Amino acid sequence: MQELSFSALLYRYFFFGWLFRDASRGNRAERARAWHFNQARAHWLLTYMRRWLWCGVFFYALGSAVELMLSAPALSALFYVPGALCVPVNVVIGVLWLGLKTLPGPL
Repeated sequence: MQELSFSALLYRYFFFGWLFRDASRGNRAERARAWHFNQARAHWLLTYMRRWLWCGVFFYALGSAVELMLSAPALSALFYVPGALCVPVNVVIGVLWLGLKTLPGPL
């Protein structure tokens, strides 16, 4: 097994695309196999949701601390914006998880 670089590990820690297969390519049997493969790994999406949630909480708390302690609202925006961007990421992950759990799969 080859060692991954720190940037590759960081990418895999926050982004889950490497974990799933493309279910839109191939013939019907290949798409069905990819769909079932992805359904079996859908539980990992909840882990990614937690990671993004805690990152959002961390950045929001950091932004609050900078704003209150340093009275620097412009500087605190550097932390509020990434904290706010964690919300749509979690929504996308939630929709993907829900889709993998409830949809019947490719036809």
